Amino acid sequence: MKRTATTPLEDEASANALPAPGGNKKRVLVVDDFDDAREMYAEYLEFVGFDVDTASNGVEAVEKAQDGEPDIILMDLSLPIMDGWEATRLIKQDARTRNIPVMALTGHVLAGNAEHAREAGADEFVAKPCLPQDLENKIRNMLKPSKAKPKSGQGS
Repeated sequence: MKRTATTPLEDEASANALPAPGGNKKRVLVVDDFDDAREMYAEYLEFVGFDVDTASNGVEAVEKAQDGEPDIILMDLSLPIMDGWEATRLIKQDARTRNIPVMALTGHVLAGNAEHAREAGADEFVAKPCLPQDLENKIRNMLKPSKAKPKSGQGS
């Protein structure tokens, strides 16, 4: 089937895709035990230009973080087998995966949960439900290269 024209949304999505060095797309690992949420976020993120892998429990998330080298992980906190809190701790304690940003994406919005997520190693905390476009914006902001600051004692 021949594709004729793109929509403005498709044009914007492809123009906004964040390629990794060497031209590769950024990889997102979406971890959620709820099939509908995992599939919705994964499909949307693929549509806007990311490579996406998914996991449905904490053990699978840790394995895929180690093997798949994602650029960012979206981590639900209520997961079977191993919860997202422990999976995040393990990811942040492992030299192979500790520098991967983890965004806690959860329905746990009680007071203190954002702080607990950060204590477990999460770099960001997002309450569900979260619109896919809002999540995309947060991902893109987290993946922007930070301006290198000179180390203490260097310069004048």
